[in-house]
Amino acid sequence: MDHCSRAAEPADPPMAETVLVTSLQSQLESFRNRVKELETKNAELSSRLSNCHCHKIEENFSTNVADSIDSLVEKSRKLKAGIDKTRKGESKEKVAGSNMRAMRNPSKRYVALKVMYFGQRFYGFASEAQMDPTVESEIFKALEKTRLIFGDKKDLKYSRCGRTDKGVSSIGQVIALFLRSNHKETEGSNGYSEDFTPKELYEGEIDYVRILNRVLPKDIRVIGWCPAPNDFSARFSCLSRVYKYFFWRENLNIEAMEIAGKKFVGEHDFRNFCKMDAANVHNYRRHITSFDIFPCNERFEGDQLWAMKIKGSAFLWHQVRCMVAVLFLIGQGLESPNVIDALLDIDRTPRKPQYMIAPEIPLVLRSCEFEDLKFMFSSDARQALHMHLEKECRTYKLQAAIFHEALLSCSIIENDEISLNNGTKKKSASYVPLVARPTEPSYAERRIKLNLGAPK
Repeated sequence: MDHCSRAAEPADPPMAETVLVTSLQSQLESFRNRVKELETKNAELSSRLSNCHCHKIEENFSTNVADSIDSLVEKSRKLKAGIDKTRKGESKEKVAGSNMRAMRNPSKRYVALKVMYFGQRFYGFASEAQMDPTVESEIFKALEKTRLIFGDKKDLKYSRCGRTDKGVSSIGQVIALFLRSNHKETEGSNGYSEDFTPKELYEGEIDYVRILNRVLPKDIRVIGWCPAPNDFSARFSCLSRVYKYFFWRENLNIEAMEIAGKKFVGEHDFRNFCKMDAANVHNYRRHITSFDIFPCNERFEGDQLWAMKIKGSAFLWHQVRCMVAVLFLIGQGLESPNVIDALLDIDRTPRKPQYMIAPEIPLVLRSCEFEDLKFMFSSDARQALHMHLEKECRTYKLQAAIFHEALLSCSIIENDEISLNNGTKKKSASYVPLVARPTEPSYAERRIKLNLGAPK
C-alpha cells in the first residue's frame, strides 16, 4: 500500500456519492439482465439436447452455463452490498493511497523541499543531460511512486536551486513544486494569509519527509519541507549558496592559499574561473561573500583533513572547482597569490589559461539560504534520518578500515620484494606558469563563432 494512504481524507461530497450509487446500480441492472439471458438460453439448449445421446457433452455444457450464472450472481451480490455500504456512508475502498475524491480533485500546495544526496554514482543533479541516474530523476521516481505529484510536469512549477556536477554531493539542495496536500488552501494563498499561524501551516499535513525517504535510494534523503509562496523560485529566490571543498593538507602552504582565497571576496568577473557557456551566459560577474580555510577533525597517517568554505550569491559552471584548482597550485608553491589578481583582471587576461579543474568528489553544496523559509520534519522522520546516516557512517568507516588494512599489507609486500627500477627516477615535467600557457577563446571570440554558426 502507498505510504500516502495513511493520511486521513475527508468524506466525499453528496453529489459524488450520488454519481457513485447511480453507476453501481447501472452495473447491477446489467448483470441481472445478463443472468436472465443466460437462464433463458440454458433452458432452450437443454430442451434441444434432451433427446441427444451425447450425455457427456450435455453435462459439460450445462455445468459451464451454471458456473457462468453463479459467477454473475455473485458479482451482483457484491455490487448490491457495495451500494448498501455507500448509501449508509460507510468507508469506501481507497485506491493507491487516496480515496476517490482525492483522485478526482486532489488538493495541492506549493512546497519547498530540502534535499541531501551523495553524488558519487550520479551524473549530476539535473536530468536534462539524458544520462542516468541523476539525483533529479530519482526524486521524481519517488514522487510518482508515492503519488505526491499529478498532472503534467510543467504544471508542477518545478524549480531547483543549483545544478551540481557529476559526482558532487549536497546536504542543502532545495527544490520547489506543487505536491498533493491534506490542506484545503487555494493556489493563491497557499497558507500565507493572515488567517493562518505558522503552526497551522504544518499541522495535519502529509509527512513528506517520512514518505519520500521510505522509497528514495539510500544515497538521497529529504531533510525538510516548508510551504512556499506561489511566486517562489528555488533558483531566483535564493539569497546565497555555500560550498565546501575537502582536501588533505599534505605539503600545501595553507597561509599562501588563505591570502589568495581572500582575493576572491567581493564582486569580480570570474570568466577565467569557470567553464564558459557563451551561448547562454553573458554576465560573468559574481559576488563572493566570504572565503575561509580551516582544519577538520579527520586525520590519516599523520596528515589532516582541511576544508575551504566559499559563500556567494551565485556561481558559474565549474567556478568553485576552478577556484580551488588555482589555489592548489599556489599551495604547492607553483604560483604566487598574485596570479588571482591577474586572472580576475579580464583586460589583462582576456582569455582563460588552460588548466585542470579540481576533482569533483570532495565538493559539497553545503546550504542554500532563503528569506522566511523554515524547513521542518516530524520527530519520526528525524529519528529515521539520524539512524540512516549513522548506519552509513559506520559502513564507510568499516570500508576505510579494510582499505587501510590493504595499505598495510602492501607496505609489508614492498619490504619483501626486490626493486626493479634499477635506481632510475621518473623525470618530472617542468611546470609552465598559468599566464604563459595556451589559452581558450575569449567570450567575444566565442560569440563571433556562435553568430557565424560555427561550433562553440
